[in-house]
Amino acid sequence: MKAALALLLLMIATINAPAQDYPTRNVTFIVPTGPGAATDLLARILAPQLGERLGKPFVVENRPGAGTLTASNAVAKSTPDGHTILMGTSTPLAINATLYKHLPYDPATDFVPLALIATIPFVLVVNNDLPVHSVSELIAYAKAHPGELSYGSTGPGTPFHLNGELFSTMTGIQMVHVPYKGVVDAQVDLMGGRIQVMFTDFTSSVPLIKDGKMRALGVTTKARAAAMPELAPIAELGVPGYDAAAWQMVVAPAATPRPIVDKLHTELETIMALPETRNTITRIGLVPADSHTIEDLQAFVRSEIVRWGDIVKRSGASVD
Repeated sequence: MKAALALLLLMIATINAPAQDYPTRNVTFIVPTGPGAATDLLARILAPQLGERLGKPFVVENRPGAGTLTASNAVAKSTPDGHTILMGTSTPLAINATLYKHLPYDPATDFVPLALIATIPFVLVVNNDLPVHSVSELIAYAKAHPGELSYGSTGPGTPFHLNGELFSTMTGIQMVHVPYKGVVDAQVDLMGGRIQVMFTDFTSSVPLIKDGKMRALGVTTKARAAAMPELAPIAELGVPGYDAAAWQMVVAPAATPRPIVDKLHTELETIMALPETRNTITRIGLVPADSHTIEDLQAFVRSEIVRWGDIVKRSGASVD
């Protein structure tokens, strides 16, 4: 019995060892967008707190490009030891499953969710020189000038892109899609008049809207956004049924040892429960997420693959 007990204790110690030692070096916290976007800001809110709690720096690394494909595929194929994690969004974790004909990773099986962080309402904005001041006026103008309006995004398959495709499909208008590497680049061209329309996040756009550098017409969610409660949902402004909200989730490679997954999950949930963290996330225009189990998050991702798959199909968007 003593020998059996000793063996059992050794097995428990062996199972828990990865979590006890983790992290043994800096953790690379990859962001699939450029600096300044909501995804980047969220990672920079979480990284220093994770580093302080776990004793090693969590280094934010921006890897924009290919509609988040570059960064997400790199994390999916990285060594599953908890030292490379992704500030994932609904694009690589749900949208890409339907959008891409040949996706080099499986969103449902190649990642393990660590924590849902926030949901993201988007705002429809236009260049100040465009002679429209409402959603209905934008639709009328686009129908009178088919193919003359351009809208910017952060790449194919991102919510910035699909919001525009869904809007065009539901309203019967034609706009030219212009992809950019980052939200800031697209906003600069919007303000400069090189593109006229954009569906953008509140995080990066509220200061520009309030400074009068671009004109806001409506929000993409069913409910009004706390960042600008005066803006009505697009669904109430001439496009019934329009609803498109993105989300942010921290994930790791699927084969990451469960003790490490549990440790990261616990730390992230603790950080997300702090009032100061939630207030900071609200101030940048996002909606903080509530606590979920890892199993609940896995089911959520599967359901979102179906939901966003329907939106992708309705939009007609596809990437080979």
